[in-house]
Amino acid sequence: MAEEAVTVVGALLRDESPATLPECREAIDRVDAALATLLERRAALAGIVQRIKPVGGFAGRDFAREQALVAKMAVRAPSLGEARLAPIMNAVIEAGLHLAEERAGK
Repeated sequence: MAEEAVTVVGALLRDESPATLPECREAIDRVDAALATLLERRAALAGIVQRIKPVGGFAGRDFAREQALVAKMAVRAPSLGEARLAPIMNAVIEAGLHLAEERAGK
C-alpha cells in the first residue's frame, strides 16, 4: 500500500525530467496510475451524485456546470486549454453516467 501511495502521490507532486525512452515511459506509467486512481474515485462520487440529484443520469446533466468545470481545469492545465479538456471531461462524465446506470440496473 505504501508503494502505491508513493506512485500516485509522487506522480502528482514530483516534477520529472526523464532523459531516456524507458525513463519517459516509467514517468508516464506513474501518471497513468494516478490518473486511473482519480478516475475511479471520480466515478464513485458521480454515482453518489446521481442518486442524490432530483433528475439523475444523462437527463440531469448540467452543461453550464460542465463548462465551468472545464474552464477551472484549464487554469491548472493551460497547455491543454478548454478546447482539448472539454472532450476529455465529456468522456469522463459519460463514463461515470454509464457506470451509474449499470449499477442502478437500468
